Amino acid sequence: MTELEEHIKRLIRAGGPIPLSVYMGLALGHPEYGYYHHREVFGTEGDFITAPEISQMFGELIGLWCVQRWRDMGSPGEFILCELGPGRGTLMRDALRAARLAPDFLQAAQLHLVETSRRLRALQREALQRPVIWHDGVTQLPQIPAIFIANEFFDALPIRQFLRRDNQWREKMVAIDPASDDLCFCLSPAPLADVSILPAAMRRAPEGGIAEISPGAQAVLQILAGHIAGQGGAALIIDYGPAASSPGDSFQALRGQRYSDPLRNAGHADLTAHVDFQTLALIAHAAGCKTDGPIPQGAFLSRLGLHLRARKLSQSATPEQRAAISSALHRLTGPQEMGGLFKALALGHPDLPLSPGFGE
Repeated sequence: MTELEEHIKRLIRAGGPIPLSVYMGLALGHPEYGYYHHREVFGTEGDFITAPEISQMFGELIGLWCVQRWRDMGSPGEFILCELGPGRGTLMRDALRAARLAPDFLQAAQLHLVETSRRLRALQREALQRPVIWHDGVTQLPQIPAIFIANEFFDALPIRQFLRRDNQWREKMVAIDPASDDLCFCLSPAPLADVSILPAAMRRAPEGGIAEISPGAQAVLQILAGHIAGQGGAALIIDYGPAASSPGDSFQALRGQRYSDPLRNAGHADLTAHVDFQTLALIAHAAGCKTDGPIPQGAFLSRLGLHLRARKLSQSATPEQRAAISSALHRLTGPQEMGGLFKALALGHPDLPLSPGFGE
């Protein structure tokens, strides 16, 4: 039993079952025992590998995307370049390297990172080697134009789950099994009073169906969209999940790059859920933003020139390096790989043209 699991059990014994969102928030973000605060989570030695860790090409293309969006914005002399959940800083490091082609962009950029883990902040500082302003959230950014990047950020924000039973929706809670003393799921005694919080497509789920919402993701998106609509700018969100809202249980855990029981090893496994891109886009529209996508990651990266970049890198590569580039290309763009599972969604001020990578 982990220290965090003992802590969670004490909470449940004191106050009763807790919502899944509370469990997920503690498992990932507890300041002492939370997953992101004490484990090496990224790369081949971690529990999962993100696109920037697969290939430098990913971050380089995102960097060039940011440069073009900045030019579309009229090349403001000062703007925020902000990444949410920057991991070890790999994506931003590669993006800034590619952006050297536009020195005026780099000179105008104020680099802001949204990161709660002090351990990861230290890794980001080492990777980037330039002035950075860190934030625990997105509520205190300067009121100037901004470009936001969020790669595999929204999938880690806590979710609420609801089960349809007897024509009612009841919230899934985390409790203690009296027989085994293990953590287990149970249902709230009272049904959900306001079903309007569920997307319409989820409300039509059959008996036994699961609906998921992420209040945290919705709140963050509301802030980003409000900033863009009010101050100008753009955002790029890349994550995994279906393009349209749909019912289903997507809550999962990864440990050692293998799926595991999400109620075991609290604080020692990554917990994620699908991103509801349709709901995020609706929130952006309501806040006054335009949206492009969501489209599959493979299509987005291909339109940005990933295959051309791969060929250029291969020209001066060793046979082993060429094989690695080819493997990375397949993993990033393959329909059965990240290329199909992950989606890209762009937000922009209404005056901006179509976002790069989203046209035919």
